[in-house]
Amino acid sequence: MSTSTNKRITLQQAAEIVKNGSSLTFSGFTIWRRPFALVYELIRQQRRGLHLIEVNGGPQSDFLAGAGCLDIWESCWVGHELYGKYGANVSRRVSKKELLVEDYSHAEMMFRFAAAAQGAPYAVTQTSLGTDIHNPEYDTLGRAGRRDGKRIAKHKYIFTEDPFFEGSGPQVLIPAVKIDVAILCVQQVGEQGTVRVSGQYNSDPEAARAADITIVMAEEIVPEEYLRRDADQNTITSFEVDYILECPFGAHPTGVFGCYDVDGAFLKDFYGRTRTQEGFDEFAKEWIHGLDHMGYLEKLGWPRMLNLRANTALNYKPRR
Repeated sequence: MSTSTNKRITLQQAAEIVKNGSSLTFSGFTIWRRPFALVYELIRQQRRGLHLIEVNGGPQSDFLAGAGCLDIWESCWVGHELYGKYGANVSRRVSKKELLVEDYSHAEMMFRFAAAAQGAPYAVTQTSLGTDIHNPEYDTLGRAGRRDGKRIAKHKYIFTEDPFFEGSGPQVLIPAVKIDVAILCVQQVGEQGTVRVSGQYNSDPEAARAADITIVMAEEIVPEEYLRRDADQNTITSFEVDYILECPFGAHPTGVFGCYDVDGAFLKDFYGRTRTQEGFDEFAKEWIHGLDHMGYLEKLGWPRMLNLRANTALNYKPRR
């Protein structure tokens, strides 16, 4: 975690921090506040061998899988919400044995992030007892020989008994996550790194505290003095953030509460066109490669972007 006050970097520099083979995680939930501008840049820079660890997946997971950036994906779910029920690119890569998937329950993933945020080596839970989540046949990383006890835990889980109280029943120990880089997409970040998330902040605080390096991509960079007037409304403290960048509409095609809505038409088009690798490659050629973020927005067109803009009183785009 950084104490520097000079934290501004560019989108390209942010992507360069994520090295081949890095473990990383993202902010947001399903189709909200995903740092797509940086996801696109990772694809442009042809990052490979990434280990994506998420409380839950979403379009960003499917884009990275389609581009061949991922080696391992750990989560509980992936999809595009209303605009395509599952991640076709993740599914295709898994079926071809090009992507290892380690499956935990939603609650277990959150507990793993919380443990890492607290500096604990593991979490204790009874979640998912009696389910195939704990079937050793589905210990994908173990069966692949990837559990080195360094960045990947020696065990997916361990069963134990409560050493403090009688009658508590079996407990499950699950390993804390090990994250090299957390990339957050938020509404506001201060000049020194203080983060304010409007609406639901999901697992963002835990992600920032769990990661070795935290990068915050914000719709706007604002004075620290402004954020400190109402410090109780802030989400993440400045010393937990290493780098910041300003990137308006950086979450598109996902949405940012209070700023703009999800571009459902874009996600639906992506889902429909990328069920094959050839389809994904064609989509990426059109929307990712050969563009920077401003070029991407220009290609989308400002009328389209303005049509997604949220009403500042309602925090969403009302239907007409």
